[in-house]
Amino acid sequence: VKFLLQRLDSRIEVHAIYISNDVRLGSWFNPAWRKRMLLTLKSNKNKSNLIHMLMGISFQICSTKNSTLEPVPVIYVNPFGGSHSESWFMPVNQPEFSDWERTRLDSIPNAQCYNWTLSLGNKWKSFFETVHIYLRSRIVTDDPMVNETLFYEPLDLDDQTSNMGYMKINTLKVFGYSMHFDPEGIKDVILQLDYPYTQGTQDAAFLMLLEMRDRINRLSPPAPQPLDLFSCLLRHRLKLSAGEVARIKDSLQIFNSKLPNAFPEPDLAQLCS
Repeated sequence: VKFLLQRLDSRIEVHAIYISNDVRLGSWFNPAWRKRMLLTLKSNKNKSNLIHMLMGISFQICSTKNSTLEPVPVIYVNPFGGSHSESWFMPVNQPEFSDWERTRLDSIPNAQCYNWTLSLGNKWKSFFETVHIYLRSRIVTDDPMVNETLFYEPLDLDDQTSNMGYMKINTLKVFGYSMHFDPEGIKDVILQLDYPYTQGTQDAAFLMLLEMRDRINRLSPPAPQPLDLFSCLLRHRLKLSAGEVARIKDSLQIFNSKLPNAFPEPDLAQLCS
């Protein structure tokens, strides 16, 4: 996987839809203010039989020659759909987490261009439906007295000496893979919690959902408190009501507490309320 990500191999590119009101790919823009871009898969509407795993992000960004600005991307990931508030923040450059790898491109005249690649690989891979990318700019300075990030927004249009360059994004891609997903099959298992078809199927359904919950939540992003991704899947991919999700969670906790040698339930952060 690392080999394929380093080479941005098209075989692991997940073909998402690019959405932006601020930035058009391949066009120069004034980097004043913050820019917002989305790469989304619209699985709830068009690909309900698939869920997707994010393993890397890459974009190619150029700035005009002698520009004193550099881009500062911030990434949020929405695992299964819903609102932007149901996205987790990607802790780039935090301890033990990946950082951007920048590669200078010399083949583009009259511009400074770099490939920016963020490799999550198998260690930090997680579910995604939409990737939210926020782009700001900061001043590049060699002043040893300046030890803080200087953000510059907006440009002073009346003072041409403060116009420190333009930017453009040529490509923006996400890498990973898609997996088969059967929402109706999971709903059938959930039905057996209340209406077991035969003796013993209720316990089997509980055990199946517990294993599913643990395997999904194991892919929670790095954070002091893991996220309850399983509830996000129930809420947005199975389209269950908030009350139904809470009832299923409570039922699983009660069942798990009665198992021999049961481990205590982890304290999970709620992302999709």
